[in-house]
Amino acid sequence: MKILKLFPGIIISASIALVACWLESLLPIHLIGGAVIAMFIGMIINYFLSRSKYFSVIAPGLKFTSKKILKFAIIILGLSLNITTILKVGRMSLTVMVFTLLTCFGCGYFIGKALGLNWKLSNLISAGTGICGGSAIAAIAPTIEADDNDVAYAISATFLFDMAMIVLFPIMGRALGMTDEAFGIWAGTAVNDTSSVVATGYAFSEGAGDFATMVKLTRTLSIIPTVITFAFINLRIKRKEAIAASQTGKSLKADFKITKIFPWFILGFVAMSLIASFFKVPASVVSETKSISKYLMVCALAAIGLNTSFSGMKKSGIKPMIHGFIISALVVVVALVVEIFMGIV
Repeated sequence: MKILKLFPGIIISASIALVACWLESLLPIHLIGGAVIAMFIGMIINYFLSRSKYFSVIAPGLKFTSKKILKFAIIILGLSLNITTILKVGRMSLTVMVFTLLTCFGCGYFIGKALGLNWKLSNLISAGTGICGGSAIAAIAPTIEADDNDVAYAISATFLFDMAMIVLFPIMGRALGMTDEAFGIWAGTAVNDTSSVVATGYAFSEGAGDFATMVKLTRTLSIIPTVITFAFINLRIKRKEAIAASQTGKSLKADFKITKIFPWFILGFVAMSLIASFFKVPASVVSETKSISKYLMVCALAAIGLNTSFSGMKKSGIKPMIHGFIISALVVVVALVVEIFMGIV
């Protein structure tokens, strides 16, 4: 009977995901990913449905989809990420990626503090900007126990900047006289979401699009150490909170164990990546698995949207958007400066 209670929420999330994927396919170029479309559709439905008695019927399934199905989607995504890709893209792009990641999480910490944002929302925005948009946000959110409003706001902040970059990047790249390789590295390290990277790269040239996509896949691999790092950060913060709330602190050992907070789904992600790296997996299998992973992730974002209210996001104000804009702008500049310093541009 408990399983049956999940069905309404799962079905409505899956239905929204189908509509979102269909709408994405109608676009002449992939300006907006299906996950973003699904999230906004879900938020619109939430506006009309959240006060209804029927919302409690779909609530259990929404929670299951946004947590469990999301983690499964991340696990099977690993099969499309070959770890040996790092060797193919070369040392140049890895150097640029290191500097952009340091910029995101280093500067993001201080910008979030200055704007008065909670650490979870601030780091979700930094992760989305530094790694791979919605996928990184989706992977880190359950690890730090972020609420759905924070997830929605973080994705919105990175999405808006991506839309501008699809138009501006090719113009700036041509003005700077960039080669296909230089532009591919720049777009692959500075633009956030995968669909936006692909759109930006191919808007410049086919060669730049191919290289940008390869750089983006390598950048996605940084999800692994990032998620593990945030698992330990979350554990440390929860321990501090428990100590502050308790005079003895004797319950810490029972309440906080690494086995409880470690993101075990990331081990599945790594295992799938290793399989793709060291075994000859048919291209058709990899392609099909990636499509399934993408669809399940769209389902999860639809569920998150259904759990997110515009009024809840309003409470955070414009500060998260400012955070996203500053971090994204810094990444664009840092990536370009590093390329110039290395003689790539």
